[in-house]
Amino acid sequence: MWAMIVKEFRQLRRDRRTLALMIVMPVLLLVVLGYAASFDVTTVSVAAAGPQASAVRTLLHRPFEVVATAPGQGRGWAQGELRDGKADVAVVTGGVRPLVFIDGSQLFAARAALTALANMQQGGPAARTGAASATAPQVSILYNADLKTSDIMIPGLAGVVLVFVGVIITSLGVVRERQSGTLEQLAVMPLRTRDVYLGKIVPYFAVATVDLAIVLGVGIAIFGVPFRGSPLVFGLGALEFLFVTLGLGVLISSVSQNQGQAIQLAIMVLLPQVLLSGLIFPLSSIVIGVRWIAYLLPLTYFVQISRGVMLRAEPITALWPSFAYLAALGAVIVTLATLRFRAFLAPAPSSRRHRPPGAAGQASEPQVAAPAGEPGIAGRAGAAGAQRPAVAGLPPRDPA
Repeated sequence: MWAMIVKEFRQLRRDRRTLALMIVMPVLLLVVLGYAASFDVTTVSVAAAGPQASAVRTLLHRPFEVVATAPGQGRGWAQGELRDGKADVAVVTGGVRPLVFIDGSQLFAARAALTALANMQQGGPAARTGAASATAPQVSILYNADLKTSDIMIPGLAGVVLVFVGVIITSLGVVRERQSGTLEQLAVMPLRTRDVYLGKIVPYFAVATVDLAIVLGVGIAIFGVPFRGSPLVFGLGALEFLFVTLGLGVLISSVSQNQGQAIQLAIMVLLPQVLLSGLIFPLSSIVIGVRWIAYLLPLTYFVQISRGVMLRAEPITALWPSFAYLAALGAVIVTLATLRFRAFLAPAPSSRRHRPPGAAGQASEPQVAAPAGEPGIAGRAGAAGAQRPAVAGLPPRDPA
């Protein structure tokens, strides 16, 4: 038994990827769930318009934070700030009652804003003097009036499906061919590295596209999730994001020796994206020491694109930072994956080219000079052949 224990420890020490996963994954879960697993929103951004826009700063207290004021603008500007994702709440002053618009697509920020407004009305001076109903703001929730969870989750889950197909399924498919030996056969075929790379990802691209259509169809038909924006803008964002995830899958497969290693690396790539992308927990509730990781993940930007297009009908002009980041990240990852494939498919330099002619295959038998009066190797072979008996009815060879 002790010998088996020692053997397992030695094998685990040699498998550095598994050992790293066993150590890094608990630490990663602890950090992410300890700092990011919070639904508490501490800051709600506000855009104020109208003649008393500057006074809104003094009237609103935490968690509200005024980020933009436009005294000469009105309702259209305020709703545009919400549509473009520049603020969570918009206040329009100048009327009998101030108008407050809340972005319902930011579910946790919207709930925090409603709670804070209710507390202000109950404890403010207007409530103590009995004039609360006359001065209370008129609150309207836009883009998700019922504050349904499914409306914000399904656009993000579409990105999770693309990550699953692009990273896990693609890496396993390529590693499977590598283990079976069929990938090495591509090195002797008249194919360029670009052709091999595109040939590997196109089938998974088609499968991911079908899965994306199924998720959106089910979400719209069964859960009633709206699709208010342009399908072309959404399709462009999905195309960029899918190329990033497929490149990650190919890159993981190129550094993995077997399917177990590919699954380990894919999980380490998938888990932070699900937890830190804003899909489950709002980005504003993540501490700044961990939040910077979220801005490096591609799923963060696809969630912004999908929610912006589907729920707020956000145009591409407002989403261009997300599109630009996905395009740059896709170019880097696809280039790295192509270079890894090129290095893998390149024929290994053969040492036979530098050997002398007699060194090919097995070493040739050295020619030893025979002593005087004795036949050499060729002579002995001829003599042996001369003395060979008849076989299968054939006459013996004539020595002459």
